[in-house]
Amino acid sequence: MKKQIVSLAAFVLLLATLSTAQQIPDHPGLEKGDHEIQLWTGGGYSVPGGTKSTGLFNLGLRYGWVLTDAHLPSILKGRFEYAVDAVPVFVVFQPSNTAYGVGLNPLGLKWNFVPRGNVAPYVELGGGTLFTTQNVPFGTSKVNFTSGAAFGMHFLQKRTWSVEVRYQHISNAGLTVPNPGINTVQVRLGIGSFSHH
Repeated sequence: MKKQIVSLAAFVLLLATLSTAQQIPDHPGLEKGDHEIQLWTGGGYSVPGGTKSTGLFNLGLRYGWVLTDAHLPSILKGRFEYAVDAVPVFVVFQPSNTAYGVGLNPLGLKWNFVPRGNVAPYVELGGGTLFTTQNVPFGTSKVNFTSGAAFGMHFLQKRTWSVEVRYQHISNAGLTVPNPGINTVQVRLGIGSFSHH
């Protein structure tokens, strides 16, 4: 599993490098009133602080709204976006079994920094729910809650690519005892667009 994560990270970095070579002139960037539509996929592995030896793969669809004009000074200058993710594919590879699930993340708080050329970095905090066919972690619950933080970059082209590193916590929030939770670091790749309606 760790070799697969390293391979995925290398593939994502290759795509990021290739995408910066293609510049689209006069791209308006991320503006107030823009709507983001994105298809994304990601995967990762557990890190210390929760259940060990657990891998994740997920696939989702995002819809976001850029709500503000640019604020804050200098390198912090950016726009606030609110986003919602539907996650129809969420696979948890556990030592005891593989759990298949779906999720909904209704809370995506994203700060899109002002683009530099065709690259727009961003940070994000978010959370939602996860429903699985097996207990996640094993012996706990089929209903969990997710929370996380991400740092990523949009590559603004005809289609917008994104690459990010995400820390995600999965926990049943005390619905059952024990509640060890799972902490993961994931790499996520997305393709979509920002459009003005």
